[in-house]
Amino acid sequence: MAGADRVQLFADALFTIAQASPEPAEVEDELFRLARVFEGSDELRAKLTDVTIPAPHRQQIVEELLAGKATPVTTAIVSLLVSADRAGDLPRIVDAIARRSATASSRSLAEVRSAVPLTPEQQARLAAALEKQLGYPVQIRVVLDPSVVGGIITQIGDTVIDGSIRTRLAQLREAF
Repeated sequence: MAGADRVQLFADALFTIAQASPEPAEVEDELFRLARVFEGSDELRAKLTDVTIPAPHRQQIVEELLAGKATPVTTAIVSLLVSADRAGDLPRIVDAIARRSATASSRSLAEVRSAVPLTPEQQARLAAALEKQLGYPVQIRVVLDPSVVGGIITQIGDTVIDGSIRTRLAQLREAF
């Protein structure tokens, strides 16, 4: 079975587990945020993917990291991926779960990069504006990205809407 097929297989199974939880949206959000932390931390990625470290020890790292910060379902899902030596696929699996969730709710997934957290009100306004512009419902996932100096960068599928200050400044420089 190819790597992409395995990622989708895990994503489908874990989506079902997340949906069966008391708070499926919270589990998906926690997984999404954890996947972004995983991508941004070389140390965490190295520890969770190091097969020379026994799986129970790597699972203990997950449990200590998420203790009191994530639902038991989220912790169990990440622990399962670590024990199955699939931690390296965490971001791709979580992204596949998010796409499946958006599809199941007849929405498109919009990944929004911002240097600062967006309030729920800001997220709702952004979702409404995107829905109005695109003509279909949009589910927002916010990624904190300090490289976005100001504004936001939104990606929906292959479409990127770059409203960052960095891009606007670059456009001004080109204009002059």
